[in-house]
Amino acid sequence: MQIRFLTADDANEWLRLRLEALENDPGAFSSSVEEHHMLTPEGVRRRLGSAEEDSFVVGAFRDGSLVGTVGFYRDKGPKNRHKGRVWGVYLTPKERGAGIGRQMMERLIQHAAEIGGVEQILLAVTMAQKAARNLYRSLGFETFGTEPRALKIGQTYIDEEYMILRLKAAR
Repeated sequence: MQIRFLTADDANEWLRLRLEALENDPGAFSSSVEEHHMLTPEGVRRRLGSAEEDSFVVGAFRDGSLVGTVGFYRDKGPKNRHKGRVWGVYLTPKERGAGIGRQMMERLIQHAAEIGGVEQILLAVTMAQKAARNLYRSLGFETFGTEPRALKIGQTYIDEEYMILRLKAAR
């Protein structure tokens, strides 16, 4: 298993895995398959290949194939730059339960903590994602709220839990 930061060369693999995530686990993401189809390989290459230190994606590879991702971006506004956000967490079902998600999150937290001025990391996780919620808690994330009916898929509502990791406390 190789855990590393994605680059522009990983765009097609990211697009493939992201589509898998949205199709297999639609209730876990605020993005939809329809939105995914609007992305272009060139646009993803630009995003993954940007030199911005405060926006990155960690990937897990098995035999050259991307099997997991977790993304991070820092808020842009001057009053919000102390915050970073986790997005797009996914691990193929076959790889779950082996500690790969933890390894990806630990790499993300370590790198985010090295970005000057980032003091806390926020994430949202659906209430149905019990294993993910337990992983985040074990890494030091704390719940600071929930949003009832945060997502609506057809006629089904999904609640989200909001979590925070204060990096100064984690150090």
